[in-house]
Amino acid sequence: MNKAFTREDSSAAEQDDGDEVRLPDLPPGSKNYITPSGYARLRDELKALIEVERPKVVEIVSWAASNGDRSENGDYIYGKKRLREIDRRIRFLTKRLDLAEVVDPSRQHGNTQVFFGATVRYAEDNGAQRLVTIVGADEVDLERGHISWVSPVARAMLKAHEGDVVSLPVPGGVLQLEILEVRYPAPGA
Repeated sequence: MNKAFTREDSSAAEQDDGDEVRLPDLPPGSKNYITPSGYARLRDELKALIEVERPKVVEIVSWAASNGDRSENGDYIYGKKRLREIDRRIRFLTKRLDLAEVVDPSRQHGNTQVFFGATVRYAEDNGAQRLVTIVGADEVDLERGHISWVSPVARAMLKAHEGDVVSLPVPGGVLQLEILEVRYPAPGA
């Protein structure tokens, strides 16, 4: 069959346009929990894109378009591409902020049970200790030890208390994690 008469995959076209924004998977029926600082970071990024970055790129594209031939105009082509990226990120951030449920972990201050927002120090079977903070899917930063509340490690620890040993299924079997310490930020911190 001649390729001129075949239909291309529409999902590829949607991804190019940025119409389909892929959000991290959350358990069915669950909410998109986020800490107040995570919400503020996303909101600040959205504000910067709308008020600073996008107008700057629009100005460049407008200037480049006024130079004539757009087919070989690098400033115009790159600027349009950058505008699509910015618009895609704006749509993503808008959707994430609309779905977000802000949870203040400082309300749990003094609690020794693991919930969203907890900073947990735990020991693995081999004696290695780790320190993680359980945050929203949009706040994950493994270098800082911030893990998503839907990650396997966090899900294994949720609702456990200091001193509890929880099981974490891993490809090589089951890892036992001992909860050594549970902290929450002080109110107002």
